[in-house]
Amino acid sequence: MRVLLDTNIIIHREASKIYNQDIGLLFNWLDRLHIEKCVSPYSLEEINSYRDEEVVNTMTIKLENYNVLKTESPENEVIDEIRVYDKNRNDFIDTSLLKEIYSGRIDYLITEDRGIHRKAKILGISEKIYKIDSFLEKSIAENPELKEYQVLAVKKDYFGNLNIKDEFFNSFLEDYKEFGNWFNKKSDNISYVCITDDLVRAFLYLKVEEINSETYNDIIPKFQPKKRLKIGTFKVTSTGYKLGERFLKIIFDNAISYKVEEIYVTIFDKREEQQRLINLLEEWGFIYWGQKETQNGVENVYVKNFTKNMNLENPQFHYPFVSISNNQKFIVPIYPEYHTELFPDSILNNESPNDFVENEPHRNALKKIYISRSYNRNLKCGDLLLFYRTGGHYQGVVSTLGIVESIITDIKDEAHFIELCRKRSVFNDKELSKYWNWTPSNRPFIVNFLYVDSFPMPKVNLKRLRELNIINEAPRGFELLENTKFVQILNEARANGSYIVD
Repeated sequence: MRVLLDTNIIIHREASKIYNQDIGLLFNWLDRLHIEKCVSPYSLEEINSYRDEEVVNTMTIKLENYNVLKTESPENEVIDEIRVYDKNRNDFIDTSLLKEIYSGRIDYLITEDRGIHRKAKILGISEKIYKIDSFLEKSIAENPELKEYQVLAVKKDYFGNLNIKDEFFNSFLEDYKEFGNWFNKKSDNISYVCITDDLVRAFLYLKVEEINSETYNDIIPKFQPKKRLKIGTFKVTSTGYKLGERFLKIIFDNAISYKVEEIYVTIFDKREEQQRLINLLEEWGFIYWGQKETQNGVENVYVKNFTKNMNLENPQFHYPFVSISNNQKFIVPIYPEYHTELFPDSILNNESPNDFVENEPHRNALKKIYISRSYNRNLKCGDLLLFYRTGGHYQGVVSTLGIVESIITDIKDEAHFIELCRKRSVFNDKELSKYWNWTPSNRPFIVNFLYVDSFPMPKVNLKRLRELNIINEAPRGFELLENTKFVQILNEARANGSYIVD
């Protein structure tokens, strides 16, 4: 396998000072899987443009450890269409990197550049373009026997029980002069943390700010009075386990619970990890607001409007809010062996939580996939899904709400199917292959959806659905629900109305 590495990945790997611990884990996997690490000549051009001659000379020597591509793939009509979006030299280089993947000369590209990922989507090669975390996820899923660690459950813990000398906190200590004192003063405050092998992998501190409780004089433009949830401290290292999405769910759950109007965060953007976090937040509806003056420098301010709103064309932007107007509603079956694996928060009373801790990427992910052979494929973005855990009269229950993000029906072959499913699927490659070949005359299609909520126990079972005359038999495939019946199920399930817009 040949993997092309974007310039920033190389620079952070070979820098004299390690700013991004995730890079080490990435290269560890590349070496263990005997993957050929490739670099484009354009990366040499970008490195040579650095003003520091010593850095250039050092990096040039270190690039001897990589396979620098000797030739460049030819241009074609499709690439020419993408070139239209190239406004400067950096854009030109981005497209040139993608060209090597599109031509098939290189298997995958690893980059954190959002522009490259957007172009890859236009080219139809998104499944071959990876961020660091998603490539780690792929590596872990395809090579579980090589996994040296597992990410355990996110838990609440007091600041005072955490070791501030853990390497994880070094970036905070460097960026914020007062961080050590602030951390100690918070000793009796609750944080959300994920610890693996005695090392902190993710940390989150949230603060509810009541109307008029803060002046916000140091934020420009100044905030108007609102009840807000402040993301006080937030950092997630790349592990391949979708921890970022898991922690976002915690943030949104708190925002729902405290009925805030807005969520905000102040953050520097001088580190790769900070830029990646900003990218993640923007994907989920945070927008740039302005700046905050601090004794440590100027931080950027990002805000997410948390008043009830919905855009059916981009449900991720207004997540977790959903609309029940102007869209379709479906009830969808899922077998017990996959149900709680995909929806650990929808665990039943007869299942053990210890079997479903967050040690698999698909468990943490808010973005999930459902694979189906249903003859009803008329789904569209913004449609709502009620997941029904099969099990008969009493044990078959409606457990979970999701919202459709997209569907994929144009699947070339088995390899393409596996690649499309790999980033979100509960299945391993062997199971995906079996599923693809089960009925050649009716190949499966893919539904990308966002997990919204799990209904409380006890859940509505098939017996109750029959009594209410909502359905008579357990659903097969995607079964369309009338709006009144959908609302009736939500009421019976005691769904949290806080995330319903209308």
